[in-house]
Amino acid sequence: MHVISRRNWLKQSATLAALAALDVPGRARAAGRRIPIGLQLYSVRRECAQDLPGVIAAVAKMGYKGVEFAGYHNRSAKELRQLLDDHGLVCCGTHTGWATIQDEQLAATMDFNQTLGNPYLVVPSLPKERLATVEACRETSAVFSRQAEKAAERKMHIGYHAHGSDFRKFEDGSTPWDVIFSNASLKVIMQLDTGNCLGGGGDPVAVLEKFPGRSLTIHLKEHGGPRGAPVGEGQVPWARIFELCETTGGTQWYIVEHESGETPLESVRRCLENLKKMGKA
Repeated sequence: MHVISRRNWLKQSATLAALAALDVPGRARAAGRRIPIGLQLYSVRRECAQDLPGVIAAVAKMGYKGVEFAGYHNRSAKELRQLLDDHGLVCCGTHTGWATIQDEQLAATMDFNQTLGNPYLVVPSLPKERLATVEACRETSAVFSRQAEKAAERKMHIGYHAHGSDFRKFEDGSTPWDVIFSNASLKVIMQLDTGNCLGGGGDPVAVLEKFPGRSLTIHLKEHGGPRGAPVGEGQVPWARIFELCETTGGTQWYIVEHESGETPLESVRRCLENLKKMGKA
């Protein structure tokens, strides 16, 4: 069981007060309301490549409320928005490359996502040199901070998605994830991935406790358990994860990502069914 010390509680309270003062849309605490569940379409990427409309229809029928894109399958933002609207889904994020949030492409990236109705611009991975040293991570956090300020002018958020390598330790004991989010502006959102964090030796509970108010979206991914285990059938401490997301996390979307299993659509259906059993859908 994780116990929050008085010192950490005071630190979290101060951070949440600072977030409230920023008045950034989407920072409201989730306590007392049900957080909607979306699907990261990378989970069913092969199926999307073959029949994106069919996948969107199937995902909506399962009961998902939104989708997060990881590629657009040669469709315009207008076409994608219409496809979502036709099935009562919303866009709860896009995974967009590091280059697309730089000045040369940022305006176009925001235009595309504004058409989608999506405020969450999440960089899924970074060039190795951006994470190679503590100083490189500090420089990366500075870039994220500058670009997040620009995105905030259009009521959008820029963030970074977790991979296992983000939790390796430098000589001083810090991790790339720690360095980036300890130095970045509070407007830079973190998209923790529970499975990737555990797989890299990290502790997703400790991360959520250390960085309150930063998890506007979070990837629900299982770790451990039988091969291909869907959410709820492995070793992730889901009860504590949900408790933090729904109190101090500021979480607006739970996003399922499942990357193993021989039948991807069936796997993501089972993930949602298990979340229903846990009272989350």
